[in-house]
Amino acid sequence: MSDIQVQRRSRGAMAAMVARDIPDGSFINLGIGMPVLVLDHLGLDRKVMVHSENGVLGMRPLGQDEPVDPEMTNAAKLPVGIRPGASFFHHADSFAMMRGGHLDYAVLGAYQVSATGDLANWSLGEPGVATAVGGAMDLAVGAKQVFVMMEHQTREGTPRLLERCTLPLTGLGAVRRVYTDLATLDVTPQGFLVRDMAEGLTPEALQSCTGAPLRFA
Repeated sequence: MSDIQVQRRSRGAMAAMVARDIPDGSFINLGIGMPVLVLDHLGLDRKVMVHSENGVLGMRPLGQDEPVDPEMTNAAKLPVGIRPGASFFHHADSFAMMRGGHLDYAVLGAYQVSATGDLANWSLGEPGVATAVGGAMDLAVGAKQVFVMMEHQTREGTPRLLERCTLPLTGLGAVRRVYTDLATLDVTPQGFLVRDMAEGLTPEALQSCTGAPLRFA
């Protein structure tokens, strides 16, 4: 697909869209990689409690010129601030929260998502390449809703949204919504439903770079 007339969404723009769709009163986890950018769009005016699997509940973005505390980080080892009322706890307790259905949303990165919501985000299936699933499987099955942030295609132009995933799976039927640089899509019983598209993109062009049939809202 030619990018000449299509304004692909930046990662920051995608993160802002995710933050907008998280309702106040939610408890959420932001996965390592692209999803950590969502924290920058959840200011103190938002009543959202952000969980990190390394044992924090109540993270916030650092303020401008706020000093960095090297012991205050998220699971990606990036510095964060702490909201009033935040708490710290053992790693085992953190995973009990994740597995026990106490998180309203998990925002994860992905290599592939299938039309039935299957998630592949921990291994490219390449021999000799080190992989680590971390807490992704726990979040995929434990969170009430899973949102995914990802590029719509690989660097080679291969679709990441497919009828069936070809990479090792993290979870079956886990994903509810996908945010890409080209579109926002819901996973429904009838497959992918496009909610919105990047500026300048046509339905035909989006379909041409997607590996599964699309329906349009």
